[in-house]
Order: sequence, then C-alpha cells, then structure tokens
Amino acid sequence: SDAELMDGAYFRSCAGMLKVAQMITLLIGFISVNNSPWTDYSAFSFFQIVTMCDLVMILFFYIIHIFKIYRKLSCVSWPLAEFLHYLIGTILLLIGSIVAAARSYNFSGLVAGATFGFLAAILCVLSMWSSYKVSCITQSTSKYH
Repeated sequence: SDAELMDGAYFRSCAGMLKVAQMITLLIGFISVNNSPWTDYSAFSFFQIVTMCDLVMILFFYIIHIFKIYRKLSCVSWPLAEFLHYLIGTILLLIGSIVAAARSYNFSGLVAGATFGFLAAILCVLSMWSSYKVSCITQSTSKYH
C-alpha cells in the first residue's frame, strides 16, 4: 500500500533532486540573512519573505509529486501551475537577491544569503525550463505524432 501511495522514483529523479536542492539553498539563504545584523529592514524582510514563500511552494509541489496528488486532482494543470510558480518566484527571488547584495555592506552573512538567493534563482530557472519542456514542448510534439 505504501508503494502505491508514494512515488519512490520521484525521490531519485532529476526534478525531485532539483527541488530538494532548491529548498536547501533557500533555507540556507534565509538562515544566513536571519542570523546577520542588518539595519535595512525593508530590503532584508522582503528577501526573507520571498525565500520562505518560495520554499513553502516548492515543498508543496514536491509533496504533490511524491504522493501523486496530481493524478487525483486532474482539473488543475499542474505543469502550468508549477511553471507559473517558478516564473513569478524566480523574478521575486532575483529582485530580493539583487537588493540584498546591494545592501549587504560586506557583512558575511548577508553576502552569503544573497549568494544562496542567486543560486536558488538559477536552480529555479532550471526547474522552470524543465516544466516548460514538459508542459509545452511535449504537448506540441504529441499533437503531430
């Protein structure tokens, strides 16, 4: 019954490992900024909010894939929802990371947080590209075959 409930292959898939890497980099970026001294409240609170919201949404999609919920809720276009999440999340993450890097004033924790924010944004672009490939390219080529 557990084998049917959970998708064990997703743990080892490229998309699954990419989501785990994103969650880890976002968590490290959040912790680095959270444990650093900073005076620019608006810039770093925006960075913290964006990293935590992005982490929660990636965890949400990870759970959707692990427990195969996408099969039960077929009324939602999950590849499109994931693509839009990555598009919006990556833009906000890039904005937050740029502002955090510009306002870091060479504090090592803030620089590390911004660096992990940029790394998470790169990983999100990779996920966005893979979800685009699945939702758009696969569907457009399957029409003609």
